[in-house]
Amino acid sequence: MSLAKRTKPYREDLKPGEVLCEHCTAKCCRYFALPIDKPDEMADFEFIRWYLLHDRASVFVDDDSWYLLVHTTCKHLRDDHLCGIYETRPQICRDYTTDACEYEDDWVYDMYFETPEQIWEYAEAVAPRGAGQSIRSRKPPLLPILS
Repeated sequence: MSLAKRTKPYREDLKPGEVLCEHCTAKCCRYFALPIDKPDEMADFEFIRWYLLHDRASVFVDDDSWYLLVHTTCKHLRDDHLCGIYETRPQICRDYTTDACEYEDDWVYDMYFETPEQIWEYAEAVAPRGAGQSIRSRKPPLLPILS
């Protein structure tokens, strides 16, 4: 089995003046993440479940902070993965640096939820509930046995 050929240089191998973004697929322009309140009761998990019922949405936790992540591409991202409005880009883009960006493909989150079922399972394990209360649907009655 052969190892895959690396197609982009390592960050530390860039030449002086060379721009990291010229070797990237612009992951930072293919999503946005918004901080959300840390859930501490079942109603909070209901909101997160609702988020995850939508296409292209996920939720992650990093350093005890919770985020809604929306997987969507900036409409000004060019085919060469560079910004089509670089000179007039929003301030949030101007403030962003490549110092700790996703270039290396090795970032991980403390927790990552992609489906409503995943957040339900987590909520059931950690959220306080009243006696006999469950986040799952009630078990249906058994069907009668016909003889």
